[in-house]
Amino acid sequence: MNSTSIRRAIVPGLAILTVAVSGCAAGNDTSGSTPSGSTLSGTLNGGGSSAQEAAQGVWRAQFQSANGDGVTVNYDPVGSGTGRENFISGAYTFAGSDSALSTDAGELNNAKKRCGGEDPIEVPAYVSPIAVVYNVAGVDNLQLSAATIAKIFDGKITTWDDPAIAAENAGATLPSTTITPVHRSDDSGTTNNFTDYLSQAAGGAWSYPADGVWPKSSGEAAEGTSGLVAAVGSGDGTIGYADESQVGSLGVASIKVGSEYVAPTAEGAAKVLAISPRVQGRASVDMAIQVDRTTTEPGAYPLLLASYLIACQHYDDANDAALVKGYLSYVVSADGQQAAAAQAGSAPLDSSLQAEAAGIVDKIAGK
Repeated sequence: MNSTSIRRAIVPGLAILTVAVSGCAAGNDTSGSTPSGSTLSGTLNGGGSSAQEAAQGVWRAQFQSANGDGVTVNYDPVGSGTGRENFISGAYTFAGSDSALSTDAGELNNAKKRCGGEDPIEVPAYVSPIAVVYNVAGVDNLQLSAATIAKIFDGKITTWDDPAIAAENAGATLPSTTITPVHRSDDSGTTNNFTDYLSQAAGGAWSYPADGVWPKSSGEAAEGTSGLVAAVGSGDGTIGYADESQVGSLGVASIKVGSEYVAPTAEGAAKVLAISPRVQGRASVDMAIQVDRTTTEPGAYPLLLASYLIACQHYDDANDAALVKGYLSYVVSADGQQAAAAQAGSAPLDSSLQAEAAGIVDKIAGK
């Protein structure tokens, strides 16, 4: 199946995942506790990152329990690229994205225009390892370096008993089964992070730049995180990449970091994020992070996604501003981060990042 980029506009109010919730009061409440008697009401439309799907579910449920009825939050996990597009077009009031707004093709500038000429807010809200998942009969444990992963997805390693794989898995019985790499068909932040990892860590074995759109037409393509996981699970000899929280019963490879092979963990992903620098040239309300994919820090897991929430600093409608501020304030609060960790296995933001994100979200207001 050839890779295609699926981009579709979402009509507000018709999101696939719709949950009626009540609004937490807007304000700089970083703990997640909310005053009673909230006056929030109305509908908040967002979407994007499918990796955030499980976390968004618990965030909305907790947002409902904080206050009485009155607010509906819609979040459609259509993929990060479509999420950013729909935010820029105005179809979404906020977006979730597994990669920050790009300066390529004017995406960041277009978001600035959508926000009335002001820099958009980008804050990390969901940090999770990306797992290299596989389904190979008889193979229960698998170790792979970035270079080997790159050659598999580039079609240069085509069978599971290839000497490069065997060299990293001494003693394992590897079948001669043909490898079927599975990639995302949609414009995906997970793909962007995966290809960024390969381009940085594979020592030249991956010749393509980081991109949310898969660069090759070979292999099998599937839409969304759930689609990719299903495609890998339905075949023998398949391999793919997905948010670790959603891999189910698939095999998960350990990747080489320094001289060790490391399994994906939330703690390992959080360690990498804490030592990674910020993207240069961004506004003070933009927390875009340049993930260090080549770290050899013990226990670090550099194949990760730092997924963002994107919003405007000001909205024409004061009620929209209050809804966005209330919801995002809960998501980046300590309680919101712990709720996502318990439900989705993500890594809570460390205290300094959490406080910075909360302070930025607190700037949201009506015009």
